[in-house]
Amino acid sequence: MADMQDYDIIVWGASGFTGRLVADYLFQTYGADGDVRWAMGGRSAEKLRAVADDLGIAGVPIVTADAADRQSLDTLVRSTKVICTTVGPYQNYGTALVAACAAAGTDYVDLSGEPAWMRQMIDQYGEAAAASGARIVHSCGFDSIPFDLGVYYLQREAKARHGKPFREVKGRVKAVRGKASGGTVASMVATIEAGGDDPAVRQVMVNPYGLAPDDQANRPRQPNDQKPHFDADTGTWVAPFVMAVINSKNVHRSNLLMDYPYGEDFLYSEMMMAKSKSAATKVARGMGIFTGAIAMGPVRAFLKKFILPKPGDGPTKAEREAGFYVVNFIGVGADTEKLTVTVKGDRDPGYGSTSKLIGEAAVCLALDTPKTATRGGVWTPAAAMGDALIDRLSTRAGLSFSVV
Repeated sequence: MADMQDYDIIVWGASGFTGRLVADYLFQTYGADGDVRWAMGGRSAEKLRAVADDLGIAGVPIVTADAADRQSLDTLVRSTKVICTTVGPYQNYGTALVAACAAAGTDYVDLSGEPAWMRQMIDQYGEAAAASGARIVHSCGFDSIPFDLGVYYLQREAKARHGKPFREVKGRVKAVRGKASGGTVASMVATIEAGGDDPAVRQVMVNPYGLAPDDQANRPRQPNDQKPHFDADTGTWVAPFVMAVINSKNVHRSNLLMDYPYGEDFLYSEMMMAKSKSAATKVARGMGIFTGAIAMGPVRAFLKKFILPKPGDGPTKAEREAGFYVVNFIGVGADTEKLTVTVKGDRDPGYGSTSKLIGEAAVCLALDTPKTATRGGVWTPAAAMGDALIDRLSTRAGLSFSVV
């Protein structure tokens, strides 16, 4: 049946800011008639054609569908191996697409950093995806590919060198340059709003195992990565990192999906390296003030209208190309030599790198990851694609993995 599909990938939302970056990346990397059969998708053919003309994309098919019409979505997803969607916040616009893919057996990748919504997709559509063979892979951008694969790569090296994984891994953001993604901010705000109305959402947000439910596992209390402190393993002060709330949950879900290769007693924390105690304290205080302000309805409304970046707002091409990030992952074990690996990205994290990451994740799922190797279900990038995705990102997407 897969051979009868028209496309390997449809980029859904290709007329949006991030979607057009993904389309541009796929065209520059794979062309219009190369090994990857792909199309630009969205609601408006006119807007998609305007984007194609603006980017100089020729020969790439344009497909349209009504996101509010299930029959229209069913027709869309059955025409492709993989849906690559950049349309968020996903808790507002993504559920029907996940449902359609899970029913049709179509693979799916997104940029979701919305753990409560992701848990809903696991609970509501995990069984349907398993039955149909659909691989639903969330968080295929800066959150959470560099972190999920960084831990995976470190533990792979640990087993090769020491014969066993590290019980504890520390993710430490060493350097980053790039503007906040308007889409990411919108997702954060939508999640905080949902948490104000639903205790179940708040419970997922505060639970490091919120995406990895397993009543049979004997898993430990995780380190507190919300409090600034001096980290002897890096020799620096460390501060809370805004994406840790989603990245940590994906790391623990990967461990669950792969049947605990990191161990059931695995510990993970994720923080930013700071120049001083005062700098770390300022970051923590700023995050607390921001979260508190967003939680207050009138203040949130003001910030959304006048201050916060809107979905689709983003840096210029020069700013994207000047951006970068460096993340260290430190393996710590009581009876094992410490090991550090570094993951580097060559563009700003929110847009320049993210558009390449999700593009290659879609290609990897379509061409490199047979359904006999990864069954249907709701996955993480590391658990679904592992070494194959590392290879693609290293050779094509400007991501590097190295042992320090």
